[in-house]
Amino acid sequence: MITATSDSVGYEIVDQTGLIVLDNPPVNAASHHLRHGLMQAAQALSVAEGVAVIAVYGATRAFIAGADIREFGQTPIDPTLPAVCLAIEGSRVPVVAVMHGPTLGGGLEVALSAQARVALPDLVTGFPEVTLGIIPGAGGTQRAPRLIGLAATLELATTGRRIEACEAVSLGLIDRVMDGPPRDAALAAAAEVLAGTLATRRTGDLTVPPDPEALTAAADRLAKSQPRLFAPPRAVEAVAASTGPLDKGLARERALFNTCLKSPQRAALIHAFFAERVVAKIPERDATPREIASVGVVGGGTMGSGIATALLLAGLPVTLAEQNDAALDRAFAAISKNLDGAVARGKLNAAGRDTLLAEDLVLTADLADLAAADLVIEAVFEDLDVKRDIFRRLDAIAKPGAILASNTSYLDINKLAAVTNRTQDVLGLHFFSPAHIMRLLEVVVAKDTAPETTATGFTLAKRLRKIAVRAGVCDGFIGNRILSHYRTATDHMVLDGASPQQVDRALEAFGFAMGPFAVADLAGLDIGWANRKRLAATRDPAARYSPIADRICEAGWFGRKTGQGYYTYDGAPEPNPGVARIIDEERAKAGIAPRRFTDADITDRTLTAMIAEAARVLGDGIALRPIDVDAVLLFGYGFPRFRGGPMHFADGIGAAALIDRIEGYAAEDPQFWQVPPLLRHLAATGQTFADLNGEA
Repeated sequence: MITATSDSVGYEIVDQTGLIVLDNPPVNAASHHLRHGLMQAAQALSVAEGVAVIAVYGATRAFIAGADIREFGQTPIDPTLPAVCLAIEGSRVPVVAVMHGPTLGGGLEVALSAQARVALPDLVTGFPEVTLGIIPGAGGTQRAPRLIGLAATLELATTGRRIEACEAVSLGLIDRVMDGPPRDAALAAAAEVLAGTLATRRTGDLTVPPDPEALTAAADRLAKSQPRLFAPPRAVEAVAASTGPLDKGLARERALFNTCLKSPQRAALIHAFFAERVVAKIPERDATPREIASVGVVGGGTMGSGIATALLLAGLPVTLAEQNDAALDRAFAAISKNLDGAVARGKLNAAGRDTLLAEDLVLTADLADLAAADLVIEAVFEDLDVKRDIFRRLDAIAKPGAILASNTSYLDINKLAAVTNRTQDVLGLHFFSPAHIMRLLEVVVAKDTAPETTATGFTLAKRLRKIAVRAGVCDGFIGNRILSHYRTATDHMVLDGASPQQVDRALEAFGFAMGPFAVADLAGLDIGWANRKRLAATRDPAARYSPIADRICEAGWFGRKTGQGYYTYDGAPEPNPGVARIIDEERAKAGIAPRRFTDADITDRTLTAMIAEAARVLGDGIALRPIDVDAVLLFGYGFPRFRGGPMHFADGIGAAALIDRIEGYAAEDPQFWQVPPLLRHLAATGQTFADLNGEA
């Protein structure tokens, strides 16, 4: 009979074995209820008559998946996780942890405090805390080195890398891998302890050999690869303390953990963590998605081939249509290259690649071959008339109930749906390049899109392992609309005196992997040029306009693909002297005397423009919540994760301060710099963007 010690924990005695079962669905997060129950169960069994060994196992998808992230930043409730670990380590009778599923962070720390560790084959373990802006705080940086040494612990604790059962055994982190259900494995492991075939020892009693070279190497690596992150260097400090007595090391680790808890990066990274999950809470989430067993793709260019690759890697058969054999050959070569990359990254083996190309990919020059597809994704170039023609033809070809989607980056999905007789089955699926790698997918919902169609888009994104964000219809949707606005701000700064290289450097120093002009070169300057020409007729004549980018394109400089754009690419990227001449000429034409911008000026203006347009996107109902905007910018546009996203970052500045900035900038350009009504509302009511996320 199982005795419950909390809502999440129970125990039973089987002969000489005390079994503790953890049952806190879905993944046994180490919440207060689980910690309290585990402590009570361990204490009860350690003094129970006849119990010679205790085995702890999980009844859900994991042993203990990790700490309950919702408790971070709140007042700790006893027993804390460090106290639970000390109680397990000090148990009168040996404790065996039976690890399975995602056993991460605090879950691994509990296991390390046991006197032996066994794992089921599905174990995934590690210390992901640095990805949340903290470090292990319940003994992970002190007990792991006692088992696997400083160098291996440093690698796990500073990168957040996850390892599987076999690697954990080879490192010495766990003792062995066992088969069977968790309870059966717990009984088997306990029997081995009783038989003397599974050795037990207190991890804290072991010593750590000094390894100053490993500490120096880790610190140097972080200084080069992650110079802006706060938590990883703290992890190095904590691990360094493991060479002394356990109690002093634990105290040092906890102090560093608490320092991380107070860091703005911790709040930002946890906000980003929740953003990945919250965006799935859409109005249509209760609708039943349609089954997608096969997909058609129209267009085999960069985007079409990337989308096809993503679908193939997700196990979906793809029929790709192009205009002629030459275009199909290019598409096949691009998909093959993408799949070769997947093989090189270990995502696929060579035999799997060959099977996908030979059996799951069909190439055709006849749209009629898409008639059996459950979903057809149009991915041709950004021309409304061309896309309309394709949708008319697909409407006549596709089977009833098939979904028609466009990969458009800017165009009106309603206008595409209007040429069909199935407006309820039409939506936008805006992938980001490279489509088989980038995680973001904007699911654009038109006015007649059926709830089950939207739900299908989100289900597809999950299958593709992408983060889907619901967007309404406007020019550029969420991401590109915001991008267009803040890129205009950077163009104005270049016209007024900054250089493209200074803008890039300033924003890279803020945390972007690449600055906006380097990104434009990578994407292809002709893409933005085509969009500007499309919008030229509707551009407000009173709005300030910089012709610099147009002139660069007129020179035939489209970025990396032509060997030069804002930069030249003969070797390492260098500023293009031809661009500097164009900038000087355009300043002279406009009568502009160049002025100096500091890096702070550049980041402040760029981010303020980004936040202002995001506020208008929210005010127009294009994005559901501020956290959805953050997800788009984080996972599609390179906004630094440790900053949390533009809306989270904006709350750190404050609505009133942002209004002051905008009004100050408006003195020189009142047309561009206008205060969004939503921002004024927040300032007047004392609310934040976070308040608008509701229960998210």
